[in-house]
Amino acid sequence: MLKEYRKLRNLSLEQLAEKCNISWRNLLRIENGAYKNAKFETIKKLIKELEISDEDILKLIKTD
Repeated sequence: MLKEYRKLRNLSLEQLAEKCNISWRNLLRIENGAYKNAKFETIKKLIKELEISDEDILKLIKTD
């Protein structure tokens, strides 16, 4: 879902990674679900930068 939000915001992988102060490779892994141990602070930064609403976050949690 992060990739969809990133594309909706017209951000490249590199742009979002830079805004969140992480490597684009780690962001790619997070987007693909291959990096399951992302730090909570990193996830918070992604949510903030992508402007994901609390309601959408709850929907994502409930479907997983």
